[in-house]
Amino acid sequence: MQLLLAICAFACFLVILNSLTIKVIKDSNASILDSVSILIPMRNESANAADCLESVLNQTGLNKLEILCLDDASTDNSAEIIKGFPAVKYLSGSNPPEDWLGKLWACHTLAEKSTGEYLVYVDADVRLSKNAVASAISKMGNWDFVSPYPRQITSGFIQKVFQPLLQWSWLASVPLLLAQKLSIKSMAVANGQFLIVKRQAYFNSGGHAAIKSEVLDDLMLAKQLLEHGYKGGVAEGSQVAKCQMYQSNLELFKGYQKSLWKAFGTIPGTILAIMLLITTGVLPIVNALLGSTTGLIAFGLIAVSRVIASLRTSSLPNTALLHPIATILLLVLIAYSWFGKMTKSLTWRDRSVI
Repeated sequence: MQLLLAICAFACFLVILNSLTIKVIKDSNASILDSVSILIPMRNESANAADCLESVLNQTGLNKLEILCLDDASTDNSAEIIKGFPAVKYLSGSNPPEDWLGKLWACHTLAEKSTGEYLVYVDADVRLSKNAVASAISKMGNWDFVSPYPRQITSGFIQKVFQPLLQWSWLASVPLLLAQKLSIKSMAVANGQFLIVKRQAYFNSGGHAAIKSEVLDDLMLAKQLLEHGYKGGVAEGSQVAKCQMYQSNLELFKGYQKSLWKAFGTIPGTILAIMLLITTGVLPIVNALLGSTTGLIAFGLIAVSRVIASLRTSSLPNTALLHPIATILLLVLIAYSWFGKMTKSLTWRDRSVI
């Protein structure tokens, strides 16, 4: 029981430390003289295309800007919407070659066609403030890449309970200041929804071609950059970007199913992660309900850490007490993902990811 309390206390400590020390991208005026390429892959994004492109076209402080958008063999009218923005360079994508995942092939193609000194990857479901890109680049300092984590927009009970767990999980497990200062590959954190990388670093490290079959492409790209001696990491980007990842619970389940099997590296890594999730997410409340004061304190520490993480990332703090429910759902999704992996039935956007 004392070990349980110690683990929960350490998780709370990490959340506080990371919340105080994480690089924060503020929505402020900045001017970037270097050339910038904003790269947007889209596949069946008719619901997002126009709003995404409008937010990108509204960027300020970028003196040399090009915007490239690739229609990744969409079966809806995404291509027509993209073509309706003449300031955006339209690219017609193709089905990926063997051993390539579709989105990674699209990202690779966009990079190859770009000219900017900074490559800015933006997902179609992301909306940027007008200062987002300039503010993020100006905040990079000596970093070669930065991943400003957008504010996550949620709808419905399951999303509101589950999605805040995403940010909490890395705030509570990775000492960001140490990991970023020492460029520790195993502690890399990144989010491909909004990711900026210097052109030279991207191509010298192999780009998406080096990770062409990785379902966690953002994380693996960050690890690859660190492995090649480049610096960077995650930043708090809720002031400059927002993203609604999923429109329905079914999309959420399928979205996490495609990648959770790889999220913890190996089967032993997955087992260890499950044990830690049970220790911090389930055992405290169970012991508290059984009358344990230690269990109650442990649960309180995790709840406090959830509130702090939510406030830091501009997500909902009022679901902190439902942390056990979110954890159980995550455990179910991990099992669901491994089932898909073992049966080779994982798909995303009508394409196999195995």
